[in-house]
Formats: sequence, C-alpha cells, structure tokens
Amino acid sequence: MAQHFNVSRVAIWHAITEAEKLGINIFSVRGKGYRLTQPLTLLEEVKIKQLIGETANWFNVKVLDVVDSTNSFLIKEAATGYPHASCVAANIQTHGKGRRGRQWQSALGESLTFSFLWRFTRGAAGLSGLSLVVGVALIRTLKKLNIHQALVKWPNDILVGVDGQYRKLAGILIELQGDTDGQSAAIIGVGINLNLSKKQTAKIDQPSIDMQTLLGEAVDPNLFLAMIIKELSGVLSLFENDQFIPFKEEWLSYHAFQDKPISITLGSSEVIQGRPQDVSDEGSLIVMTDKGLKTFSSGEVTVRGT
Repeated sequence: MAQHFNVSRVAIWHAITEAEKLGINIFSVRGKGYRLTQPLTLLEEVKIKQLIGETANWFNVKVLDVVDSTNSFLIKEAATGYPHASCVAANIQTHGKGRRGRQWQSALGESLTFSFLWRFTRGAAGLSGLSLVVGVALIRTLKKLNIHQALVKWPNDILVGVDGQYRKLAGILIELQGDTDGQSAAIIGVGINLNLSKKQTAKIDQPSIDMQTLLGEAVDPNLFLAMIIKELSGVLSLFENDQFIPFKEEWLSYHAFQDKPISITLGSSEVIQGRPQDVSDEGSLIVMTDKGLKTFSSGEVTVRGT
C-alpha cells in the first residue's frame, strides 16, 4: 500500500487509524498488511441515477463520503433553496439521528442512510400521516426484493418477526420546515440495516436484523436506494393530493401490532396500555384501552410480552 500510494508505511498506519475512528472495521496482521473485514459496495451518484432510469433527471442525488447526519445536512441546504426531490446519502454517517434524541448506529457498508427532501404546497399541519406513508413505500420496495415478512410499527419503524421476537430492520425520522398553513418541506431520514457486524449490533439498544440475513446475500445499496427513491416519489405525489387516506388499508395490512397488547409511552412519560384497533384518516393510532377508544398522534409503542 505504501508503494502504491508513494507514501511511508507510517502514513498508511495513520490513515488506517483515522479510518478506524470513523467506525470502519479493518483486519490487520502485523508485518503483512490490512484488509476490510467484509466486502462492501460504496454508494455512487452516477450509478444510482443510472439505476433510477428514465426519470433520473427528476431527482437531485448527492452522495457524501462522511457526514454527521444526512438529515442535519439536508435541513441546512433546504433552507437555502435546495431543489425539490433531493436525496442525500452517506457512505459513513457519524451521528445519525433517531427518534426521541436517539442515535442511529451505522458503519461503512453496514447500513443505508439517506435523507429525502420533498416540498409540499400544503403546510406542516396537513402532513400528519407522512411517516406512515413513507413506511408503506419501504415495505413495497422490500417486497420487490422478495422480502415479504417486513411489517410496520406505528409510526415509523420497519420490523421483522423472528422466533417470536420483533427485530428492527429500518427506521424513519421526519423533520419539517415551513409554515403551519403555508408551503412546507419535509426532510425524510431513513436508515436501513444492510449487513450488521457483531460490533455494530452490540451498540444497538434493541433487537435488530439486516438485509443480508433476510436475503442470504448482499444487496447492492445503489440499486436499493434507486428503488426506494422511485417508490417514495410515487407515494409522496399521491400523498400531496390525497393525504393518508389512499394508504390507510394497505398500512393496516402491514401493521405488526394490530389488536395486540401494547404499551404506549407519551411525551409526559405517562404509559397507557391497550390494543390497537385502527388508524385515523390522519394517521393517528386508535387504541382500545380500559377507558375506551383513545386516539394518539404521537408516542412510543412497545408490544407487551416481548
């Protein structure tokens, strides 16, 4: 490596050390050299647009080598007039955002992390149900890859049931800009586990699963992202006009916790127990509690007994 790059072996060692600080898993043998612990396919802007096909020019696609958070990056750019239907993906995301202040754990080649900017003519107040619609787009894409066991967890996770336990495959985080009633923009952050190492799995605070485990082989993240972009644009266009209603029955058919005993933790830390019965036309969760039907527009849901 030192000969190839015309630098000293010390310089190579320093570069490897910096790469490891970014979470890249590198196998080394003293006196012999270095290699990655597993093969990987990097994201490439040109390849993604080629795989999108004839509608590629509708989208602005940007791939970053390293970024703290694709959502944070796109939030800043959106405020300066970044174009509608922009997708920003990262090969390495060092401080990815999760819900309720959590961090989305990711490492090079182990997850697909990206954010998608969609500008709406309606205000933020009219975008309830958006995270559920994004969940529908992800499930549809997974089905095209022959993953049929994925389900949605209200309001924004993709789960897979394995041996009686739900494991998280993907998460969604939506951040909104703009007026309550005027034009608005949604920054849709998505993280999907591709091929988790044992080291990365240990950092995740809940049961997880990845695409390679489900498929038995690696998935090309460029193809996967291109498929998601096309699916997202279709559902978001329909959502712009008709909101959540056209997706309601489909979402319910994917609902992991339908009529199962759950606990829902509210922002006030109050915990309510019940069984989900339905979702409203706005995407709120309708739960049968010991005090009758209650409707929730936010909250953290867990299924009891797991």
